[in-house]
Amino acid sequence: MSTQELIVATAVATIDADAVEHITKEIGYVREDIRGCSYLAEARRVLPVKGYRSAIGSYWNAVVDDLRKKVIHRSLDLFNKEMKLKRNVERYEDFQDFVTDYDLIEGAYKIGVLSWEARKMLQQAREVRNLFDGHPQSSEPGILKVLSLISDCNKYVLSEDYPPTIIDIAEYIAQMDSQNFTRNPLAVDQAFSDLPQVYKGELINRLYSSYEGDSISSDLRGNIEFCGPILWKALTKEDKSQIGKRFEKTVLSGDAARIARGQVFLHQVAGMMYVNSATRRVLIEPIVASMANALDDWTEESRLAAQLQQFSSFVPVELIDSYVSAITKSYIGYRGSSPQWNRTDFYSNGAAQPIKEMFESFDSAAVDAFVEIVRNDSVLRRRIAGRGQLNRLRVLAELLIERGLGSDASKNFLALLADPERTGDFYAELPKLAD
Repeated sequence: MSTQELIVATAVATIDADAVEHITKEIGYVREDIRGCSYLAEARRVLPVKGYRSAIGSYWNAVVDDLRKKVIHRSLDLFNKEMKLKRNVERYEDFQDFVTDYDLIEGAYKIGVLSWEARKMLQQAREVRNLFDGHPQSSEPGILKVLSLISDCNKYVLSEDYPPTIIDIAEYIAQMDSQNFTRNPLAVDQAFSDLPQVYKGELINRLYSSYEGDSISSDLRGNIEFCGPILWKALTKEDKSQIGKRFEKTVLSGDAARIARGQVFLHQVAGMMYVNSATRRVLIEPIVASMANALDDWTEESRLAAQLQQFSSFVPVELIDSYVSAITKSYIGYRGSSPQWNRTDFYSNGAAQPIKEMFESFDSAAVDAFVEIVRNDSVLRRRIAGRGQLNRLRVLAELLIERGLGSDASKNFLALLADPERTGDFYAELPKLAD
């Protein structure tokens, strides 16, 4: 071959200097720790002589290698749970034997190694690799195709740092079951936030099982009470509903000790709204009945008011009337005298504040029930004949006026009740009670 022919052949076989420079820069847009990767070095060698197929294959190998290592770093256990492959991946070599590139990308996305956008773009890059590097009979790829693949692989994988390692649930719970567990809300929130949803669901179920059980240590119980509400905020509605359903089964079991522990757990995480109305009625109705029967027994009223307060936002509609009646009469108290105390108004001091807070949770149905009870309950009507008891009733009315709920008739009645200058009109408004 003549010198001229060699020059022409070389010109045909290579790409121009600007393209070489651009490619070199693009390949350099990767993390520092992988710049010496042999796959990237191979791409650099073949691109200047138009080895586009080889460059695509080499670059894709670098991406697959990086993804495998990131998945291992993140959590192989979680990858196996999410993908449910025929065989679990236990080491790097298992990816080569059992995991396709498609499944690798999908699994990396599911466990939080890749974003939704990265997953989409990498599946496209995978198709490009399969077409041009996997099928020799395909058309010759151009430099723009190669650069596009390199750019996407860099942006979504090779320039991205390793993701945070997922906590091992068994190890984390074991750490919670010790005095060495640090109750740092930021650290706990971060540990839970990094968990994919499937792990969050598993963790809340294991915490609930431990808390409801009868062999839990005081360390673990206290740490669950600290961590549970933090984790609960990160759960899906479905995960919360599942815990609610588990508690419902516990209630049906009739095991009083387990029911009590499960109930405390749900109150700790503010999860009672995920328990159905029938189960809530089973829990609340005996307390309401006891509250009504304990009228003027101040110690009992105080104890029962504290129990009822936990359910104040979740009282079933069938219990609204009896619930409102019991706590209203407890708050009002009665008029009397005592040689020991210089007072004429008697009521449970311990129950008073919880009852006020319960009134602050009233909905429209409870407001309307309160008005009907004031109008028609004979025991309450006799008690509010005293000035002190009427004034205490006005305190409750003012709380409900601030809520702004109830029917128009109820709102008008509450306004009349709360106005001291219209006391006569208020009493006149009340229906006459049967003898």
